[in-house]
Amino acid sequence: MADLNSVRVIEVCMVAPQPSSPEDHSATPDALPLTLFDLLWLRFAPVQRLFFYEISSSFETTTLVSKLKASLSIALQHFRLLAGNINWPQHSPKPVLTHVQGDAVSLTIAESHADFHHLSSRSNFVEAKEYHSLVPQLPTSHEKAAAVAFQVTIFPNGNGFSIGTSMHHAILDGKSSTMFVKSWAHICKHLGDDPSGSALPDQLKPFFDRRVVQDAAGLEPIFLNQLQNLDGPNNRSLMVTQYKSPPPDEVRGIFVITRPEIEAMKQWVSTKMVEMIKNEKQSDRPHLSTFSVTCAYTWVCLLKAEEKQTDKPVMMGVSVDCRSRFDPPIPANYFGNCVDGRVIVAERKGLLGEDGLTVAVNEISEAIKSVDSDGILYGAETLIQTLYPAVSSEERVMGVAGSPRFGIYETDFGWGKPSKVEVVSIEETGAMSLAESRDGIAGDVEVGLVLEKHHMQAFASLFAKGLQDL
Repeated sequence: MADLNSVRVIEVCMVAPQPSSPEDHSATPDALPLTLFDLLWLRFAPVQRLFFYEISSSFETTTLVSKLKASLSIALQHFRLLAGNINWPQHSPKPVLTHVQGDAVSLTIAESHADFHHLSSRSNFVEAKEYHSLVPQLPTSHEKAAAVAFQVTIFPNGNGFSIGTSMHHAILDGKSSTMFVKSWAHICKHLGDDPSGSALPDQLKPFFDRRVVQDAAGLEPIFLNQLQNLDGPNNRSLMVTQYKSPPPDEVRGIFVITRPEIEAMKQWVSTKMVEMIKNEKQSDRPHLSTFSVTCAYTWVCLLKAEEKQTDKPVMMGVSVDCRSRFDPPIPANYFGNCVDGRVIVAERKGLLGEDGLTVAVNEISEAIKSVDSDGILYGAETLIQTLYPAVSSEERVMGVAGSPRFGIYETDFGWGKPSKVEVVSIEETGAMSLAESRDGIAGDVEVGLVLEKHHMQAFASLFAKGLQDL
């Protein structure tokens, strides 16, 4: 186990965006009003990720830190607003992300003598608290909230380093946050050997125009009113809602489902659905996606591992990227939130029964399908009132963080791809994390979880046995 006091902060520096030409400066706004998609996440705790990188024993710490600082400054030139803060002035009808001269991003430089190979291993459990000192706190008060904060931790005894990120969910969804970190990595990797070192490929250039987000249902004023009434009338506080305290003995685990296993699951579920349709237990057969079967299998295994003696329904939240669902479509490099959420309420007995996997796949597939059939943010008038009480509830609401489509293991700062990437914040949210396989095998999926140790051991056994039995 890592020594929790083994992290020593060397420096906390403020990194400002590198000055840009007047033409480039005008292409990046200094203020962005939050959209209805952003407002949903205004009071949520930041999303924290941790990237581990193994490097050769000959690396110079000073050079590494210098390159990361310089490239971050250049990257912020393209994403200047990330150096700013969210404010909600009394004269403004809604919160605004603003950047003023002098704003900068907090970057902590630290050193740790913890066991790097233990922390970055994808094959063993890691105590959840061992990651706490490797991610930065996001500066937040009632009056303003920072957009992002970063921490670089050097492991001199383990020939590696980590990059911890904390990002405000009201500013960046998973796709946008990944785009920024990849932009920083791209610039760092080509720093010094590229005459146009600050240039980004088109897919990493952010699109800032908020006019593409339409609020046909008039949800924005409803969301604003609900946010101001969360803690009393006209409350414009930007303090995040506190999650329930996680148990002290929680551990983190990463599990891989291979493409052949996913295809076998799809085939098994498809056969079951045909039987259920014949027996009139189900009316039609939904589309079977990698996402739906992976989430369903993880959900069912988790419920079995927890062995709760209750008949209470269980809940799961799924998020769907809406960029391509607008008409006309919103650009894939749109900067901000553009996800719709659906909350699934299912009977525990059905998920734990013989057809549990099929039931779970069907519930998840129908929820995703409803985004297209009912429309984006259909029925979302009460979403804030549903989401925020669930945050502090004692009952787990299984969510999903990340996506295999983000290509998170492509984040190469010049020292190769990460040896491991973790979504640290799922410890508080109770979500599962999803990513493509680090091994680069197309179609394989990594699932990350944080559970109490005895539940994790039970889950690991059920997870492995279920895949063997396919």
